[in-house]
Amino acid sequence: MKVLVTGVKGQLGHDVVNELESRGMEAVGVDVEEMDITDAAAVDRVITDSKVDAVIHCAAYTAVDMAEDNAEICRKVNVTGTGNIARTCKKLDIKMLYISTEYVFNGETDRPWVPEDQPDPKSVYGQSKYDGEKEVQRELDKFFIVRISWAFGINGKNFVRTMLNLSKTRDTLNVVKDQVGSPTYTYDLARLLVDMIKTDKYGIYHASNEGFCSWYEFACAIFKEAGITKMTVNPVTTAEYTAAKAKRPANSCMSKDKLVKAGFKPLPTWQDALTRYIKALRDAGEEF
Repeated sequence: MKVLVTGVKGQLGHDVVNELESRGMEAVGVDVEEMDITDAAAVDRVITDSKVDAVIHCAAYTAVDMAEDNAEICRKVNVTGTGNIARTCKKLDIKMLYISTEYVFNGETDRPWVPEDQPDPKSVYGQSKYDGEKEVQRELDKFFIVRISWAFGINGKNFVRTMLNLSKTRDTLNVVKDQVGSPTYTYDLARLLVDMIKTDKYGIYHASNEGFCSWYEFACAIFKEAGITKMTVNPVTTAEYTAAKAKRPANSCMSKDKLVKAGFKPLPTWQDALTRYIKALRDAGEEF
């Protein structure tokens, strides 16, 4: 099987290409230099010429706060770009897997979100990803939409790296305690996505590492795992934390029951994933 992966320079795209190749599958990794997804002609040409069996679409505009002031470019990437890929996949009659987000939900529930819940995004970024979902659904029958949350990986910026970097210059941090969700290690997610793309079990799924925590609990776990003891983490409410411009979902917890029912293996716990990720950073020579 031959698969084209967008966003290869990002943390998820990087891991998906590595996972495909580790299984002896052919991967065509592209980023904006090789295929500008906002250019319909370029998308059609690159995917057609690549002669692939499927596309795993990881590329996205993910600067959540910046999107509030840059709605046009955010939508151009996340909506127009996704639609361009979907139309080419339709023309070629190949599978498409689109990475979405828990930001499509409003966060106002006391239970984990299920794939069938009605999206109600409260940010420019969330709306753009939901509109991207609608592009995929409108164009294709052979599609997977996989909503993920709180991603971290070896090849990019993320919350874990931010916490570790801040510990070099700070000894006190304020971290939000009333937003709850599931961290997702892209190394683990990549395995699931490759499992998925090999099947015809199409539909909308939720995927993250098992277990839930608040950002505050996640931060505390990061410092503990990294052996950083000279750090005080203060739990604050969303209302008290004024640095964020975009509204975040208070409840980002997503149910993965549909994954299990479809026969896919759930991801390990987020605590296990964090342990392996910290080790991977150290093995790569990062110091903290």
